[in-house]
Amino acid sequence: MFNLTNDSEANVMQDLKSQIRGEIILPADENYNEARKIYNAMIDKLPAIIVKCKGVEDVITTVNFARKEGIEVAIRGGGHNGPGLALVDDGLVIDLSLMKGVHVDPENRTVKVEPGCTWGDVDIATHKYGLATVSGIISTTGVGGLTLGGGHGYLTRKYGLTIDNLLSADVVLADGKFVHTNKNENPDLFWALRGGGGNFGVITAFEFRLNPVKNVIAGPMFWPIEELENTLKWYRDWLPKMSNDVYAFYLVAEVPAGDPFPKEIHGRKVCGLVWCYTGPEDQFESIIQEARNVAKPLFEHTGDMPYPVLQTLFDGLYPPGYHWYWKGDFVKEISDAAVEEHKRFGTVPTTFSTMHLYPVNGAAHEVGKSETAWSKRDARWSMVIAGVDPDPANVDVIKTWAKNYWETVHPHTLKGSYINFMMEEGQERIEASYGGNYKRLQQVKSKYDPQNFFHINQNIKPKG
Repeated sequence: MFNLTNDSEANVMQDLKSQIRGEIILPADENYNEARKIYNAMIDKLPAIIVKCKGVEDVITTVNFARKEGIEVAIRGGGHNGPGLALVDDGLVIDLSLMKGVHVDPENRTVKVEPGCTWGDVDIATHKYGLATVSGIISTTGVGGLTLGGGHGYLTRKYGLTIDNLLSADVVLADGKFVHTNKNENPDLFWALRGGGGNFGVITAFEFRLNPVKNVIAGPMFWPIEELENTLKWYRDWLPKMSNDVYAFYLVAEVPAGDPFPKEIHGRKVCGLVWCYTGPEDQFESIIQEARNVAKPLFEHTGDMPYPVLQTLFDGLYPPGYHWYWKGDFVKEISDAAVEEHKRFGTVPTTFSTMHLYPVNGAAHEVGKSETAWSKRDARWSMVIAGVDPDPANVDVIKTWAKNYWETVHPHTLKGSYINFMMEEGQERIEASYGGNYKRLQQVKSKYDPQNFFHINQNIKPKG
């Protein structure tokens, strides 16, 4: 542990403070407890030092300091990291939340984004020009973590994964060197960043391709939970045949109290879809009617809306400070046996717990499995089972439900997971998630971070 009561180390800290333009937060500081909070309230880690970097120079200084002093380092962007790998006990957190620049180039349809941004920051900036890139489903999610894990969301069937829209990145490496990377410059690093997580350095800027997206037709549709078998079997066969303009993720949930849900369905257990349609407006009615024909909806709330509005639909439902435990898997086929297991566990234990099947086909299948670090290009869905509740008394309940649910459906999956949907689950799970790309990722890790300086993450170990 870095001992701040030791005189020599206190002097070292004073030296660091003199070089940082941002803010250094220590355990004795008033704002320490606030600074160490992240999205998942289940995480309670106690870093020795939090450095809120104000620019690239602060990041370089902090990396060099931590390496020289032998301090473990975690990297925090938006703080949505489920297992809490944005923090480290007794170590140093490189907090990027002050680095919030967004620069849109509407002529070239690109956007340059600093790593402290959330997707809400990006969506608002790009929407002014009728443009967007692929992001998640909650606007408070950080750009960095989602992108480095691969990134999927409402626009994935139309425009691929987030990494398929990444054009370049600026990176501070473990040795403190600053490099730029794209398909021509440091191409091996660029390949690894696209899905390889935070293993290779601190990203200080992302450049994304933008796509023409202004308004979408979107919103939720719920059926009674008793219709799960019928609707899930229909969905698994129906969605892969639809045009890439049609996106709908499948869910199991409980209807929360509050708008826009009628009081008579508050607390009802449901299955359903959340839609995002980017095609001709006059064709959507016939598409959604197919879903209505399968089973009578309990509730519908779809309509034309600006894309950033869709991105914020879940923000109020899932604010920071809830307790989260999630498990994920990639899914290629939803067998009848898998549907039976979803029926068994699909009745959620708390209002905010849920299971989502996110489509990762369409345009995402147009990229080969070895073209980026994300290897599961044959997956049709990315599944997450999330036990969520604001009350710490329910932590065991949500954990048990999520684990049991996952264990029963896991045999029917591709075995690996979107790394952003994993807790700390061991090396075997990490390797399964990267499949045939893992050894190549090890080689890149050995080149750019041979000492595994960046290891507070879903870790890829250097080769040898």
